Amino acid sequence: MITGSCCCGAVKFELLEKPSMMGTCHCSRCRKVGASTIIFTNKDHFRLTQGEDMIQYYQPEDGYKYTRSFCSRCGTALGEIGSGSDSFPIPANTLDDAPGISVQFHEFTAEKPDWYQICDDAKQFEHHPFTK
Repeated sequence: MITGSCCCGAVKFELLEKPSMMGTCHCSRCRKVGASTIIFTNKDHFRLTQGEDMIQYYQPEDGYKYTRSFCSRCGTALGEIGSGSDSFPIPANTLDDAPGISVQFHEFTAEKPDWYQICDDAKQFEHHPFTK
């Protein structure tokens, strides 16, 4: 089991199985919330153990798929834990334990700032790799 939490510890969760994948998103939206490296988990493998009442939600603008969630106390980005999708992303920085996988892809590299250098051999996609 892998545990995770927000910075202040008000929101806590568990992943019952290793995440299905890990990637880094370079879109301006992910960068602004400090959640660029993400893991994907299945809703059946995710369990919120504390702090449901501390989670705030931000509805996406057109062109973005997921509703963002944050801890209302410390502001930690919690990814899309309230999305209801079968699989959803969570910022890797919220994990308390090692996820057992490494970055497999970089998405929205067309939006990557000049000051950031990709220093691994993971696949790169100019936009979202899972849309047509």
